Amino acid sequence: MLTLYEHPLSAYAMKVKMALLEKGLEFKVVLPEGLANGTAGGAFVEASPRAEIPALVDGDVQVFDSTIILEYLEDKWPTPALLPKEPAARARVRMIEDVMDGLYEPNNWGIMEVTRYKRASGALADRLVGFAKSNIDQLQHWLDGQLGDKPYFNGDAFGWGDIACAPYINRSAAAGYTPPVGSKLQAWLARVNQHPSVAKVIEQMHQVIANLPDFPTLLAQGKVKRQYRDHRLEWMIAGGGLSVVQEGIERGTVRFSRLPT
Repeated sequence: MLTLYEHPLSAYAMKVKMALLEKGLEFKVVLPEGLANGTAGGAFVEASPRAEIPALVDGDVQVFDSTIILEYLEDKWPTPALLPKEPAARARVRMIEDVMDGLYEPNNWGIMEVTRYKRASGALADRLVGFAKSNIDQLQHWLDGQLGDKPYFNGDAFGWGDIACAPYINRSAAAGYTPPVGSKLQAWLARVNQHPSVAKVIEQMHQVIANLPDFPTLLAQGKVKRQYRDHRLEWMIAGGGLSVVQEGIERGTVRFSRLPT
């Protein structure tokens, strides 16, 4: 059986779970110990040298990075196909995925840093949340245009492009940032959330959100060290939160990508 190292709030991991369900593959999920404070090790780090989720283990094969995992699943289990048939359409959904992974995701992450972890307060908190909202508004407008007249990002049928978008837009919606009323994206979200694989994974996400712990206390106790890597670090600095990064480094409550050992 396949093993997936994941966390229910990780949009990257949600993508993979949706793909596994679409392929009809049996898998077990594992939440790595030490993931929250950067002390993970063992079989998880053997599969993911940077200690990042998701990571997939298929017998002797170990694959990390959500996009690479999706490609592996598509290569090994091509039916049902998640990618469109035409090269241009395949490139298009891959580019949408890249936008979601690198540009959209840090806005959801940043909102959580401010509103749940309380990394900032007062005017700085307002500025960072406003920055996230502005970015999400622009990205959702762009996504609305990407849908065009089709019901799905993949075109006429659900697929890779929809899996690439559903986790992120649902994370935004859970924080109160829903697509504009009457937009194509709003209709798409309602439609895609009825899809069994999406519905199951998003329900798991909502269950975790409903029972989140006291993150500020955990930070103060040194039990949580949030990862500030590439696009997330860029987002925080661009939004005006350099002081948040500096304070996190001084207090030891942020971490950066670990090197393979």
